[in-house]
Amino acid sequence: MERIILHSDCNSFFASVEASLCPELKKYAFAVCGNPQLRHGIILAKNEKAKSLGIKTGEAIWQAKQKCPGLILVKPSYRIYEDISQRIFNIYCRYTDLVEPFGIDECWLDVTGTTHLFGDGKKIADELRKTIKEEIGITISVGVSFNKFFAKMGSDYQKPDATTLISKENYKDILFPMFVGDMLFVGKATLKRLADNGIFTIGELANADIRLLSLIFGKYGQVLYLCANGMDTSPVKPSTDTHNYKSIGNGYTFKRDLVCYSDLRTGIFTLCDKVAHRLRKHKVECTSVQLSIKDTQLHSIQRQKTLQRPTQISYELILAVLELARDNWVINQSPIRSITVTGQNLMPQNTYYEQLSLFYPDEPALREKRKRIERVKDEIRRKYGIKALTMCSLIDNDLGL
Repeated sequence: MERIILHSDCNSFFASVEASLCPELKKYAFAVCGNPQLRHGIILAKNEKAKSLGIKTGEAIWQAKQKCPGLILVKPSYRIYEDISQRIFNIYCRYTDLVEPFGIDECWLDVTGTTHLFGDGKKIADELRKTIKEEIGITISVGVSFNKFFAKMGSDYQKPDATTLISKENYKDILFPMFVGDMLFVGKATLKRLADNGIFTIGELANADIRLLSLIFGKYGQVLYLCANGMDTSPVKPSTDTHNYKSIGNGYTFKRDLVCYSDLRTGIFTLCDKVAHRLRKHKVECTSVQLSIKDTQLHSIQRQKTLQRPTQISYELILAVLELARDNWVINQSPIRSITVTGQNLMPQNTYYEQLSLFYPDEPALREKRKRIERVKDEIRRKYGIKALTMCSLIDNDLGL
């Protein structure tokens, strides 16, 4: 049975949400951007008027201002974006329980089993566009196809507010003339190696010798070949499958450089608290942790540590990450610009059972107490906001946290 897969992409998501909150913005060229004083000075999203003036996502604010001196800069509202994203996800779930998020603003939907209820793939896509526009106030583009890869290509093909059907009958006409760099997961390095072998379009990739691609890229070469030829068989994985999450991390570029261990501890405490909160939110525990550090010269290191037991407790993450920092970085010799903490090798929570220790018989009770404290923290923050509880070291800090 041929699958019916949709890929939905919210058009200029951050900018669209801001315009729905403040309709007056629609009259002007505007962009959602980080704060240049906090060294987050890049364009995160822009509206169509800004796009028509050459403003690009990812470029520095000063570059965008050169192109459009009157560009309105809007501070991002991440909590609102997350809330809107969840509301859109709930709309998708009206049509199927097979919904796989791909970032905050994209999702795949497998509607193969529900077309008898809601109509064919294109009808469902058009209905989704109409519903989200009416209920949320933003537009989406939807690709409809028989596999995930082509559905994603379809949502990118026409923007904004469009439905594109890519079938077994028309995919060669639509996709084969396209630049191979438009394919999902084809980055600069892959693009160069393809070009070195005379492959510039998706059609040329589809007609290439799979043995040559395997020789150049290994197993990834076979994946590229299969995707280009419409033979992607990867399933849509619902977000409730905890194994979808291979890692959960948070990073931060600080308002000023970290120049002492007190600064570093403050940053690590904050990020570990956020990572632990997200681990609990997704009902998973990490079995290892990674610390990434970038200095003022943009030199970076990454160090990992396997934990004694799986955890989602911020205190245990903090101890492990502080140890990595002390063992691998001399802060007074090289100030720090940004750090990232990542929980890795995830497993469902409460599936690990350890033997009691003869030397530390009270440890299980202590861990359970810490878990209860974390649950209370989560509940308070859920009711009163993320900043309802914070560490003393964060009060009036000058790091931008």
